[in-house]
Amino acid sequence: MSEEEMLPEYDFSRAKRGPVVPPRPHTTRITLYIDTDILNWFREQVHRQGGGSYQRLINDALREHIERQSEDLEAMLRRVIREELRPASRPERPRPR
Repeated sequence: MSEEEMLPEYDFSRAKRGPVVPPRPHTTRITLYIDTDILNWFREQVHRQGGGSYQRLINDALREHIERQSEDLEAMLRRVIREELRPASRPERPRPR
């Protein structure tokens, strides 16, 4: 279709190239391949919560992983010991006879 054939209501003289919605501050748009089962798990979590953003959940999971990687050894040992002792601190139920 040539310029002469274009309808007047389709005036793109002030149009700009690029995304229609600008990215949020401190975010970067990338293309990333994720295993289908991983992506489906995050989508299912959002569905169970009644909505939200699976991308935000992925971002939160990555952030938590990074924070744990930078956790100092003492803090990590304390966290692991607490997690392991939690089941041991529950009183045993008497077995029925």
